[in-house]
Amino acid sequence: MLLIDGVSYRYRDAASAALQNISLNIPAAAVYGLLGPNGAGKTTLISLLAGLLTAGVGRISLNGQLLPAVRAADPRAIALVPQDYAFYPMLSVAENLRFFAGALGLNGSELKAQTEAAIAFGRLDQVVGKRAECLSGGLRRRLNLAIGLLGKPRLLLLDEPTVGVDPQSRHFLLDAIAALPATGTTVIYTSHYMEEVEAICQKIAIVDQGQLLAEGTLDSILQCPEPVLELHLAQPLPDAIAARYPAVATGGLKYRLKLPSTAALPRLLDELAATGCEVCDLNLGQHNLEQVFMRLTKRSLRD
Repeated sequence: MLLIDGVSYRYRDAASAALQNISLNIPAAAVYGLLGPNGAGKTTLISLLAGLLTAGVGRISLNGQLLPAVRAADPRAIALVPQDYAFYPMLSVAENLRFFAGALGLNGSELKAQTEAAIAFGRLDQVVGKRAECLSGGLRRRLNLAIGLLGKPRLLLLDEPTVGVDPQSRHFLLDAIAALPATGTTVIYTSHYMEEVEAICQKIAIVDQGQLLAEGTLDSILQCPEPVLELHLAQPLPDAIAARYPAVATGGLKYRLKLPSTAALPRLLDELAATGCEVCDLNLGQHNLEQVFMRLTKRSLRD
């Protein structure tokens, strides 16, 4: 389990903190989604987890051990796969893998086994002799990810791992990432693509302006505190009902009502039936992750 407890960070000469009292509980062997607009604090948090920055306030621990101690005991325990390509374009796929495996301290049979495993994981066997600069965008992303897995990290940090790839490569990468928890790897996943986060993340955090706005499972994040009901009636909405449920006429005999909760829907329908008001159609609005994100941050993910 990765525990982030009351972490704050302020860059030198910055007017405000990049992170303010962030606390997250990230389960082991899971894919955890980290969402936020540009400048929200995601990169700062990833940098703290990767050891590129040191938290001024708060603690970060992995399985009860502070991260500096984790890295000191096992430098391979935490790996970062950045959005930028982290390999040498003039080297071949095989040369890049051998170089970075050696940089991790692997040698001999262990180096051979891990490079072969990385090639198999990324399905790079057909391009092992090709220079990295000659690869397609999708193959470059697969090489980037394969390099990150050479040391069999317990914690893998992925920053926009599918940017600039074709749909087929994106599907492959998502399937590969979704399979990592089965090997015991904990994945922190940042992305601009809401559908990716919805597809592979077991838990999600939304941050903005350095603050945590929401955290939980996808189902709990998507729960709307004030469900919106769209009604099409055969008669005008009775005034008594409109007074109890904030209602807006949207044209003709169509209305949009705010309910205190989804549990209020049966009672409302009973009240309409008691007044003789016939319901022609209804739709209880279900929010997706993008709508929840917009409601919480008041802006687009790419702002």
